Parts: sequence; C-alpha cells; structure tokens
Amino acid sequence: MAEPTNTPMPPSTPVPASTPRSSSPLQQYSIPSLTPNATTTTIPLWPSTTSSPDTTPRKPQRPIVLHIGDPIKYNPDTYAEFSTAFEVIRPSTPERERIEFIRALKEKRWGDFSAIFRPFWGTGGEMGRWDAELIDLLPSSVEIFASAGAGFDWADTKILGEKGIIYCNSGLAAAEAVADFSVAMIISTFRHLPWCMNAATLPYLSSSPTSPSEARKAFRECHASATAASHNPRGHTLGLIGFGNIGQQIAAKMGSPAFGMRIAYYDVVRKPVEVEKELKATFHDTLEWLMKVSDCVVLCTPASADGRPIITAETLGYLKPGARFVNIARGSLVDEEALADALDHGVVGAAALDVHLKEPSVNERLARMATRLGFGEKGYHPGRVMLTCHNAGGTVETHVGFEELSMRNILAVVRDRREAVTPVNLYWLKDRTIQRPEKSL
Repeated sequence: MAEPTNTPMPPSTPVPASTPRSSSPLQQYSIPSLTPNATTTTIPLWPSTTSSPDTTPRKPQRPIVLHIGDPIKYNPDTYAEFSTAFEVIRPSTPERERIEFIRALKEKRWGDFSAIFRPFWGTGGEMGRWDAELIDLLPSSVEIFASAGAGFDWADTKILGEKGIIYCNSGLAAAEAVADFSVAMIISTFRHLPWCMNAATLPYLSSSPTSPSEARKAFRECHASATAASHNPRGHTLGLIGFGNIGQQIAAKMGSPAFGMRIAYYDVVRKPVEVEKELKATFHDTLEWLMKVSDCVVLCTPASADGRPIITAETLGYLKPGARFVNIARGSLVDEEALADALDHGVVGAAALDVHLKEPSVNERLARMATRLGFGEKGYHPGRVMLTCHNAGGTVETHVGFEELSMRNILAVVRDRREAVTPVNLYWLKDRTIQRPEKSL
C-alpha cells in the first residue's frame, strides 16, 4: 500500500448557506481553531441518517452511502454537499460489530448502497478485517470504499478490486505529517536523541530512584561520549524504500539545502526522470544495492501483499557497518528480532521505529535498547533506538484531510462519474474501462 499518485488534495468546496440540509436536529462539535492563539470554535454538524429496524425495500432518489464510524468533525461545508448528493446511512456502534454487521449485510438492511465511507481511523473498524467473508456479502451496487488512513492492510484490496470496488486510502492527506515525523527520526539516528534524553531525565523517573550522584554521572557520560557517536546528516546518503508521496516528501525535506543529504531510492517501478531530477534522487533497481550505498535507510512502502517482511537478517546484512534504519511504514515489514540482532552486533548503529509488529506492544529487546543507560556488553552506547506509538501521521491537519479526501473520492466516483482521486487497487479491478496504474511500492 501501491501508493496513490501525487495528485494535490482538492480543497473543500464551499456551499451557499441556502444549501438544503437534513431536517434532523442540528448537532454541534467544538474543535480548537487551527489558527495560533485563536479561541475554540463551535461548528455545526449535520447528522447522518441512522439505520432503522424497518427492512422494507425502498428506492432512494439519491445513491446510498454507508458511513461507518463517527460523524464528521472538520469539514461541514463539504459534508453539506455530500449529504445533499447522497442518502447517508450511519449504522449504530452495535451494528458495526462483526456478527451483527454480517447479519445486516445478509438482510440487506441498508439497501443497495453505492459507497462505503470511513472518515476516521479510530472508529468504523469494529467489524474487523475486510476479508472475503465481508466483501462477498456487499451488494453489487457498491462502487467505492473510501477510508481514512494511509495503510490498508486491514482490507483485502485485491478481492475488493475483483468485485469491481475501488478502494481509496487517504495517504495523501497524511504525507506531510509522516514526512515531518520521519525527519525527526532520521535526525535521531544521527544524533542519538534517545540516549541524550534518557541520560538527562530517566534517572529521575525510574521506579527505583537514582541517587543524585548517579544521575550526574549519567548526564556527564552522555555529554562526554555522545559526541564520538554523533554525526551531521549532511553529505550522507539517505536510502528510501518506496518513493510514493511520503518518500518524495522526505526526499524534498532531507535533500534540501537545509539538510543536504544525498537521496537514493528503490521502488518496483522507477519514477519519471522529471521527478528524479527535481528531487536529485538516484534510482537503484535492487533493494540490495540501495542498502549497500545508504548511510540511513527509511522504510516508507506499503505492506507487502504476501505479508512477508522486507527487512530481514539477509537484507540487513547488505548495510554498511553502523548504518541507520527508520520505519514509518508498517511493523509487519520488519523482522524485529533480526533488527535487534543487527543492533546488538553493530551492523545497525541506530534505529527509529514508529510502527511495530504487535501493536500496541513493542519488541522487548528493542524497548530495552531504547531506554537502557550505561554501556552494553559489546561496548555499544545506550539509547540507540527511538520508539514511538504509531504517531507519524497523527496531526489535526491529517484528520481534516482524511475526512475531506474520503468524501471527495466518493463524490468524484458516484456523483460526478469521474476517476477517484486516490485509488490504490485499480490494478485488480475487472470489467472497468479505465487505465490501470503502474503497480509500485
């Protein structure tokens, strides 16, 4: 998860105040203004129609959209346009539990809906993985599934495509936030920020209080020793595994004069020469060669279709001794035990991981490397791993974009009969007279 093409996210389309809206009671939702120092703003929301126990077949005048998850929060103007164009049905939370959801699909409780709309990553997934069991029950009228989030390993996009359903993610909306977070993680691997932060603060936060003299010793040891292990990113080669929206934004930031890194990338499909020239990026046609030339490798590619990791003991063995590694893609793409071994043996000098194989749990060996003070048995310095909680895409602006982009995708396909903005599974679609995109990481 192939990444969407680099299409600029369309802005919200304002609607006149006279636009017809639901006659349901007006709800309100308060959010902080995105303008610095501004006060909290209360915006109106137009609630979706909730499902009814009445299963009498009906013929709606507007296409039906099944809205799974919470009501919209950030884009009321676009939602007014959306709810005018479609009859929006939002199943209750109990109806979204897998057993009841399956029962509802079998009963055709929500009629012949045309689209599935999931505007938030935190809600709407109560039914679990969208596999053959669920997808086979969808009515033939469904044309598109538009969801928040960049990842889509929770939905079988191949089966959806073979059923004629376009799946659209919202990775485009998260690209800037993820790229910004990646910059912090890359810098961490060059400057060993976990070590510096732990030495300054962990002695005071430990469950077994550290004496003042031990705390001062940890501070002084880091102050004296971190220098010998730290480097400026400038002039080093940054290797990007995957060169879609996120990879290209990372390249633009780290390859700029501000950081001055050399950019290399590997992708299953080479990008146009114009893109490479603009970003001063060098293409490598094998993962092995990318790993060999890189001083820091960033994994920013979709989850593999077969579920197998890309970063293994074999691929880590291609790295220069002491190279750095960052993962902001998917935990399933990394053999975490192999990475811990590589860190133990100095094959990898430092690492930063925002995503983990068994979220919300993290690998115990990596966690110890992230927090341990004092030098290890092999003399490698502590705090060589930064671990975060799948935070890379998590900003208010990202969620605004998730919501907006999901609606824009459905409006484009169902109302306007145009191509989707951010489709990811066109390769698998059958019986559609559309140009299939290049399949890439």
